[in-house]
Amino acid sequence: MPSKLEQLRSMTTVVADTGDIDAVRRLKPDDCTTNPTLILKAAQSEGGSEIVERALDWGRRQSGPREATLAAVADRVTVAVGAELAGIVPGRVSTEVDADLSFDTARTVETARRIIRDYADLRVGRERVLIKIAGTWEGIRAAEILQREGIDCNVTLVFSSVQAMACADAGVFLISPFVGRILDWHVRNGGGPYTAETDPGVLSVASIYGAFKARGVRTVVMGASFRNVGEVEALAGCDRLTISPQLLDELAGDDGPLPRRLSPQTPAAHPAWRSFDESSFRFLLNEDAMATEKLSEGIRQFVRDLRALRSLVAQRLDQAQAA
Repeated sequence: MPSKLEQLRSMTTVVADTGDIDAVRRLKPDDCTTNPTLILKAAQSEGGSEIVERALDWGRRQSGPREATLAAVADRVTVAVGAELAGIVPGRVSTEVDADLSFDTARTVETARRIIRDYADLRVGRERVLIKIAGTWEGIRAAEILQREGIDCNVTLVFSSVQAMACADAGVFLISPFVGRILDWHVRNGGGPYTAETDPGVLSVASIYGAFKARGVRTVVMGASFRNVGEVEALAGCDRLTISPQLLDELAGDDGPLPRRLSPQTPAAHPAWRSFDESSFRFLLNEDAMATEKLSEGIRQFVRDLRALRSLVAQRLDQAQAA
């Protein structure tokens, strides 16, 4: 019998959730997703050292305010890692707009356009790139603008049907509803024990998938943030799943049966569809304590790792100047 990974590939587009270039070469996913945390890890790895050095060489030739240079070099590292990944996978690479812009629609749009131009300079077309944007009201509005310009977006840090439906109405190409972080919140607040079938993160993604399929929504649902292979298996059949190399290896090493759990023909139970203006979006998101807390926490984490990447860039530039 084929491995569970191969069985999963037959019903779901498998995406690697990593910036590890060697792991992507080995695992051969269809797409790749990155975020500031993964880019920071890639920059600190042996495989990423050459990419960082090229960006630093460029940064040393720039003039202007130091903080602007550090941000620009960090952006070049991010795009360079994405371009390397695009040279390996046949599909898309997701690259995240700076998380500290999560509440600024205009600057998110401006930064996304620059990312697309930077990819073009590296001969990677926009059809190979997804711009990742946090699922705030401002982020969804930015994604709506970019989609109209032909720049496909991946709205991330999605924890609720409110965010998901707002993204669908905005014409977003893809959303990343999270699984493991939802489970973390419920366990921390006294829930459980859970099985893969009762996992609140799994149920959330299945509900969003069901709502989209029942309505004929074209927005792609890509489950993300997995804690164990049981969560992955419970969402087999979802449009896409972005999975860490560790869990991909576990699936590749298991040749047991993997039944399809989600199907467009038999959508899971889901809430009634509704559309939102800004006030109703903010109010209903605020009513969901888990989604509110995890969205804010996720943005803070990505901002922290973005700052760490810029700090790494600053240290390397300073070392070169002192040498």
